[in-house]
Amino acid sequence: MENSVLDSYAVLAFLFREPGYEKVLKLLEEAAIADQTAFMASPNWAEVYYQVERKLGSTKWQEVRSKLLGLPIEVLAVDRDLAESAAALKVTKKMSLVDCFCAAVAKEQKAAVYTGDPEFKAVEREIKIVWI
Repeated sequence: MENSVLDSYAVLAFLFREPGYEKVLKLLEEAAIADQTAFMASPNWAEVYYQVERKLGSTKWQEVRSKLLGLPIEVLAVDRDLAESAAALKVTKKMSLVDCFCAAVAKEQKAAVYTGDPEFKAVEREIKIVWI
C-alpha cells in the first residue's frame, strides 16, 4: 500500500458520507488490514474539528473525535521544517495555508493526497492526487 495523506476535505466527506467517501473508506480499510496508517497534518485535523463542531456541536465532535482516533490515521505535528515547506508552497501556489500543510506532508512522506478540493490542482504536477 502506498503512503497516503488525508486532506480535511476527504475526512469530512467520509464523516458526512458525501460524494467520494467510499474511496476514503476503502483507503482506511486497506490501511487497517496492512497495519499501516494514513497521514494527516495537524492543521487539517484542526479544520475537521471546527467544521464538525460548527455543523453539529461540541458534544457530537467528541463522538466524532473518538471515532477518528480509532481509525488508522496518524496526525503529524507541525515542526519548523514542515512549516517552512508549507510556507514555500504558499508563496507560489494559490492554496489555503492549511492545504499547503497537507501538500507539504505529502511531499515529506512521498505520499498521495486524498481530496476533492480543487485547490490541489495547483500541485498535481508535483504530488499525486487521488480525487474523491
